[in-house]
Amino acid sequence: MPADALSSALLPAGLHDVLPSEAAHEAAAVERLLAEFAAQGYRRVDPPLVEFEENLLSGPGAAMSKQTFRLMDPHSQRMMAVRADITPQIARIATTRLKNEARPLRLCYAGQVLRVKGSQLRPERQFTQVGVELIGALEAEADAEVVLLAVQALTAIGVPHLSVDLCVPTMVSRICAGLGLGEDEIRQLRSALDRKDAAAVAAVGGPAATLLESLMSASGPADRAMQALAALPLPEGAEKDRRRLTDTLALLRAAMPDLTVTVDLVEHRGFEYQTGLSFTLFSRAAGELGQGGRYRAGAQGEDRGEPATGFTLYMDTLLRAVPAAKAPGRVYVPHGTGWESACRLRAEGWVTVAGLAPVADAIAEAKRLQCGHWLAGGDVKPVG
Repeated sequence: MPADALSSALLPAGLHDVLPSEAAHEAAAVERLLAEFAAQGYRRVDPPLVEFEENLLSGPGAAMSKQTFRLMDPHSQRMMAVRADITPQIARIATTRLKNEARPLRLCYAGQVLRVKGSQLRPERQFTQVGVELIGALEAEADAEVVLLAVQALTAIGVPHLSVDLCVPTMVSRICAGLGLGEDEIRQLRSALDRKDAAAVAAVGGPAATLLESLMSASGPADRAMQALAALPLPEGAEKDRRRLTDTLALLRAAMPDLTVTVDLVEHRGFEYQTGLSFTLFSRAAGELGQGGRYRAGAQGEDRGEPATGFTLYMDTLLRAVPAAKAPGRVYVPHGTGWESACRLRAEGWVTVAGLAPVADAIAEAKRLQCGHWLAGGDVKPVG
């Protein structure tokens, strides 16, 4: 390839062209996921890629501020932002344009996001998000619904070996506050717990150290974790987190008794705007597929805005675990063939590739255009 062509193909780090086979794979998976969401009453919305900065980065969107590209709108002379996450946009739509719709409000979406930087596990900076938001319901049944819907939709598109990791990101801060720890101590403890550093927890935990060490060691398979959690003396503020986790797990067990569920009682990273029970979806075939959980739509803080829960799936990771659908057969239709003949073939499920000029060897041309069949005398014939 010439040097100038190589230069034209070079893209910024974390961005890449999606070529035909991969694009078709993603489109088919997205379509099937949205069909699963729609079957359970979730209606699709499609917010814009760019919004005014103050709108996009308010409420739950504030957590994505450092990951957000900004630009000046030459028309309004106001700062705009490119979305790094679609959930805040759905929350905005729900609390403004759809504020008079009956609750609970069930919405779904699919679209591209752009982030300032990737992570070690996900170096891509632009990728497709697909997800749902259930807004206006505070019951444990709502938490269970979104987890079950995520698992069902992923199963429907062929993701193998699924598991769900439940957590309550607010539990640690409520325990610490209930035991009288200050904000600086809580930040140090949060950092130690994120590193799973038991020695640091013991050193800075004060009256909360023993309890937090017990929570950290109890994390793992759901039944064992919940048995250990039930025996711990929690401050009153953390008790509702324990009840919600217990109630939601019972609903999941009743609906999908064979689902692999783990519980991390001290997890917080990646759930900065969550206000209650949250979860991560995994597959042994691809790792982390998405996240979800409770938040407040329209405002930050536990007691402001509408109660909401939902999940987001990351298509760049997810597709590594999804078998590609068998592509329909491609038929080369020689130049001069009537339009009706090609229409008939498409109605039968073939993909037609029309010859735009006469050729001496129709079979060779079919192979060149990656067609496994060609139309000869009104019949479809293999080229091999």
